[in-house]
Amino acid sequence: MSDTVSVFAPSRASLPPGVRRVADALAALGHPHVPVMLDDAARTAQQAADALGVALGQIAKSIIFRRKSDDRAVLVITSGDLRVDEKKVQAIVCGEAGGKLGRADADFVKAKTGFSIGGVSPLAHAEPPLTLIDEQLFRFDTIWAAAGHPHGVFRLSPDDLRRLTGAPVHDVTVVV
Repeated sequence: MSDTVSVFAPSRASLPPGVRRVADALAALGHPHVPVMLDDAARTAQQAADALGVALGQIAKSIIFRRKSDDRAVLVITSGDLRVDEKKVQAIVCGEAGGKLGRADADFVKAKTGFSIGGVSPLAHAEPPLTLIDEQLFRFDTIWAAAGHPHGVFRLSPDDLRRLTGAPVHDVTVVV
């Protein structure tokens, strides 16, 4: 993290509700790093990387899809410098039955996760999503994920992410 980054850890009571929910989940799971609040919003992976002074790939971005067969949220967590390959994700979560994935709009994301786009955490969702972690996150020792608010983030390792979410690791990005 850059020495010039403005990051603060406010009291729990002053945290936005989504960040409190994430902080509680992290504490319950024994994670040593609490969410921190950035002065500026980090709604995109690039904004988060710039604010934290880290590589774009170190941002664990959360992409939500809608599985059409049962209207379930599908969360894909990948490096901020990569794009998700929707066909790969569809093959994993819809199987050979030929099910389809759809795009998730802001209302769907908020209803299913309890978070707004730009602040979707990998854990503490309103309804547990079907979660996949992209293997490319393991290129880094330290990554940063959203903590339930566009200004909130928390530090972890890819192995922490796997432990905290219980999600499987797959190749789900576009080959360039």
